Amino acid sequence: MIIKRAVNRTPGVLDCAPHFEKMLYDNAQLARVYLHAWQVTGEEFFRTITEEILDFVVREMLDPKGGFFSTQDADSEGEEGKFFVWTPDEIRKVLGDKADAFMTAYGVTHQGNFEGKNILEFVGDMEQRAILTEARSKLFEAREKRVHPSRDDKVLTSWNGLMLAAFAEAARALDRDDYRMIAERNADFLLRELRQENGRLLRTWKRRPEQSEGAGEAKLNGYLEDYSYLIEGLLELYQTTFEPHWFVAAQELAETMLEHFAHSDGTLYDTSDDHETLITRPRDLQDNATPSGNAMAVTALLTLTGLTNELGYRHFAPGTGPDTAHDGPVPAGLWPVATGAGACPLKAARNRHRRCSRRC
Repeated sequence: MIIKRAVNRTPGVLDCAPHFEKMLYDNAQLARVYLHAWQVTGEEFFRTITEEILDFVVREMLDPKGGFFSTQDADSEGEEGKFFVWTPDEIRKVLGDKADAFMTAYGVTHQGNFEGKNILEFVGDMEQRAILTEARSKLFEAREKRVHPSRDDKVLTSWNGLMLAAFAEAARALDRDDYRMIAERNADFLLRELRQENGRLLRTWKRRPEQSEGAGEAKLNGYLEDYSYLIEGLLELYQTTFEPHWFVAAQELAETMLEHFAHSDGTLYDTSDDHETLITRPRDLQDNATPSGNAMAVTALLTLTGLTNELGYRHFAPGTGPDTAHDGPVPAGLWPVATGAGACPLKAARNRHRRCSRRC
């Protein structure tokens, strides 16, 4: 379903047709964009979309063990978008005399906007949307009887780190305890299933075909993005729960990341120093559909600087070394844990559990 705030458009014509495949990393990043928009503006619209994105992920992309699946496919029964599109007759069959109001609000026409059928595109206002809640629920129930698209059910450490951060931050900002529990289950799953005894991460996990509810198999060396994304997710979870376990795990992974991925110029390689030999060892500094591993490492290391007051992390953050860093105040959002009562438990936990030497 598409939601547009502007209503100056030609009925039955989409500005662009979406690709129906649902990517975990897209939903993770969009959820945080809408969450931040709600925090800045206070507009309930943005909170609603945040919650609907995360609720979709729980419903469609959450493994019973706590990991998040990678994608939901675009096709079902051999047709792109078949699961998601509607005709006027299908809507009338479900909604009866309420169908016309719904179709007006969602831009449904007989000619359709996608191969003769309709992608639901909301063009009304929030008051209309609230009135149509029951109608949407009825259509959802009817759609659930269709053949569902298949899923790519492998669990990727990096993409799960992104979604972990989204659930953890949303739990804190929206006071949603259910989101906190989902984030904790996911973090526990990732540390249990994808972190080895030596502290190193693996890239991917997938349930064994013969065990629909049982154990899975994790494999492949973790990349820089696996470490940096998961570190950032764990730090978001720590700032939500103040449970030292999550902070300790994040700091241990950060130490491992710096040990095995660092370049002499202060940037980080995408592969570890014991990865399989390649023609060249990649080092991507540019964001793409997801943040580069280096960009997320900067975010994670600077957050660790604020939480620990250890400037060594700041100096290791790519592009923020001694020549570029400034010793300004800790960001306001980190005050509760970087100063005052929050600092002592962190220091104690760090002294008890750190397995790596301080890198300054």
